[in-house]
Amino acid sequence: MCLLYVPKGPLMNWNDAALRARVLDDLQTFARKQGAIFVKIDPDVALGTGIPGSADMAEACPEGIIRRDNGGQAVRSDLTRRGWLFSSDQIQFRNTVLIDLTLSEDELLARMKQKTRYNVRLAEKKGVTVRPGTLADLPMLYKLYAETSVRDGFVIRDENYYQTVWQTFMHSHVGKLESLNVGTFKPVNLPTCEPLIAEVEGQPVAAIFVFYFAGRAYYLYGMSRQTHREKMPNHLLQWEAMRRAKAAGCTVYDLWGAPDVFDESDSMWGVFRFKEGLGGQVVRTLGAWDYPASTLLYKLYTQSIPRLLDIMRARGMSRTRQSIGS
Repeated sequence: MCLLYVPKGPLMNWNDAALRARVLDDLQTFARKQGAIFVKIDPDVALGTGIPGSADMAEACPEGIIRRDNGGQAVRSDLTRRGWLFSSDQIQFRNTVLIDLTLSEDELLARMKQKTRYNVRLAEKKGVTVRPGTLADLPMLYKLYAETSVRDGFVIRDENYYQTVWQTFMHSHVGKLESLNVGTFKPVNLPTCEPLIAEVEGQPVAAIFVFYFAGRAYYLYGMSRQTHREKMPNHLLQWEAMRRAKAAGCTVYDLWGAPDVFDESDSMWGVFRFKEGLGGQVVRTLGAWDYPASTLLYKLYTQSIPRLLDIMRARGMSRTRQSIGS
């Protein structure tokens, strides 16, 4: 008995109906042979761009970098017909915000909301500086992430997990990316992951981790102290991340996460408003879908897992508090 998960996959041309049928048939057969309760997929298939019901839907993707995927609805219908279920457990974010890095720096700044652009300049005037982090910074960065977790009420894993992830990807390199439409910038050699640290008078006050893959940059982890927040270090961090990714030849900066429901009731609303200010485009995707290889066991699992997750989250938060002496 097991659970199967294909994060951000399967990777294929989802608009190819014959290929899609073959892959889904194989997945369903494999899940049954493995005795799995279910197999979860999380295809990177766009349903649309912009916020539903808002004015920006009509203006989505003016530069054509992010396009509405007309096949998204067909894929969803196909999954439903085959007995796949939209998952109640969305491990990855369904929606995200993408920034077009083929634009010039002036154009990128112009696309930001006025207040965001002002805060970037304010951080520079207030003496905030940004530097790439090193392996030696990782213990400090975990502690900063743990402090942020406790303050903002989200659960994180133990330090060994993050140290393994960060060190593994910081040791690997993406190599020189092929030069795409990035103006006068030349591609540079970067690790697959790098931390960027904002400092005030040499003291770390905020940081983010940026991952690079296949011409895209991804913002995955963010952390900050309560001190010096008025100097807007997070705004400058994101701007420097955009500039650095652009210089590396990346064409898209993925801010990794937007609400499921675009109103103040969503727990991500505050974070989304910050990301929205950076001038990106909302992309809404298909999300995670489950194929129950065993209908009975799947029903039992989905009924019991919310309680189990609540217990695990409570224990995780307690462990994090202990790790920082809170």
